[in-house]
Amino acid sequence: MPISSKTMSRSTAVMAGAAALVLALAACTPSTGPTAGASSTRQAGSGLPSTHIHGLTVSGDTSQVLLATHDGLFDVTKQPASKIGGTNDLMGFTAGKDAGVFYASGHPGEGSGLPNPLGLIKSVDGGKTWEQLSRQGESDFHALTTTKSGIVAFDGTLRTSPDGKTWKTITAGFAAAALAGHPGTDTVLATTPDGIQRSTNGGTTWTPVQSGPIIQFATFANAAEVAGVEPDGTVHYSADAGATWTKKGRIDGQVLAIAAVKGADGNPRIWAATADGIVVSTDGGTTFRPSDAG
Repeated sequence: MPISSKTMSRSTAVMAGAAALVLALAACTPSTGPTAGASSTRQAGSGLPSTHIHGLTVSGDTSQVLLATHDGLFDVTKQPASKIGGTNDLMGFTAGKDAGVFYASGHPGEGSGLPNPLGLIKSVDGGKTWEQLSRQGESDFHALTTTKSGIVAFDGTLRTSPDGKTWKTITAGFAAAALAGHPGTDTVLATTPDGIQRSTNGGTTWTPVQSGPIIQFATFANAAEVAGVEPDGTVHYSADAGATWTKKGRIDGQVLAIAAVKGADGNPRIWAATADGIVVSTDGGTTFRPSDAG
């Protein structure tokens, strides 16, 4: 979710993405994490600080662009990218309802001192430092989002939490590759190989979106507007929180993560981290151009 200085009313959206839909599903099973000292190299010529991008956020107030990666959190608003905080593999990453608040999961980096897997961790200073909330040594949430009621996460099992500390297990007949929500609503979307699953009660119950596209990523620009991207880069737009969809344009190159903020009516601004750099659309996903961030 994009970050803003305003609580609940701000333009906020984030997508904690995965490299590909199939890989995201496979990655949702528990794993042992990266080898100590291992690090991905900078994507040559792309302006990206890491080859492994897991999440993207954009501030509707400041236009700050952040990337959650295998090598930690980076501010890529201007080049060169600047590192924020320590080196942890942020597999799951989402913004909270207040400015500077983030939730994350994944694996500790070399010298981190955090347990493996990370469980759910929280930052209140823009990602500089992290507090351990729950499920340390138990959960690696590759899919993670916030809602009006709390947090929805997937580590091979779908779970919801009102505070990030106590959890309820949700019985669901699908594996979520990615989750998208917004702190202004309890509507949540889950992307799966069989289509979009949608919840209107904070992740407690789910129904499939009939005739919806097969999307890899989804992101809320506000409580109602959503953008989605298919594995081939085709962009879709929803004005009713994912209930119905309209096809828009297409993003060239492999899409790694997306984010959106409110724009003109029906035209949210959409960012995408691709293997070639960061691109942005100012017309609701019809056309994309290279972003100043990448």
